[in-house]
Amino acid sequence: MLAYVGLGANLGDRGGSIRRAVKLLGAADGVEVLSLSTLRETEPWGPVEQPPYLNGAVELETALGPRALLELLLDVERRLGRVRTERWGPRTIDLDLLLHGDGVVEEPGLTLPHPRLHERRFALEPLAELAPDAVVPGRGTVSALLAALDEDERR
Repeated sequence: MLAYVGLGANLGDRGGSIRRAVKLLGAADGVEVLSLSTLRETEPWGPVEQPPYLNGAVELETALGPRALLELLLDVERRLGRVRTERWGPRTIDLDLLLHGDGVVEEPGLTLPHPRLHERRFALEPLAELAPDAVVPGRGTVSALLAALDEDERR
């Protein structure tokens, strides 16, 4: 199964944290890292004052189901020092499960596709670099969603 994970960090060695996260994901049973997008600096999103982020995405081949993959992502975050204190606040590492195949999941603590993926350029741009024709269930292709954001910004 192909899965896509959004990567972000805005505290400490941002690039180092992202590279360590990708390495830990690739070392996990049932996960193979296929490709990593370019990392790009982005402005923080949300109401909290904080430094800029470094964002990217990784394409995985995985035998893990959505819940097991999410648990792996949370474990990697913990291993890299993430402490959840403030929603949309600064973080040493942030791993978001964006897509898991064409799966649609709505359960406590897990929503697929990621519920705000279609409105977040910092997630769509690196995802489009890896898989422009990937379908976000119920929304369209990644490239079409990115084009819609461009169109909205021109208005």
